[in-house]
Amino acid sequence: MMLLPCPWCGPRNVSEFRYAGEAGTRPEPGQATPEQWRRYLYFHTNPAGWVRESWYHGAGCRRYFPLERHTVSNETRATGESR
Repeated sequence: MMLLPCPWCGPRNVSEFRYAGEAGTRPEPGQATPEQWRRYLYFHTNPAGWVRESWYHGAGCRRYFPLERHTVSNETRATGESR
């Protein structure tokens, strides 16, 4: 069982969460070019190691939060930030 550390609810089973993508900044809708939108939507990194992700706790507090996850071991660590 994989546990994710929700900043508001504490450690919970991963089945309560939804992966919301790589953490990063979204292009400004009125100013982004089609190429910038393509890169944002379809081109994702796939490194072996620590990555910064966004998760949504749908079965709990219903909030989004950033998380760091190791892509090889699935070890997680909180970033100390919350939205």
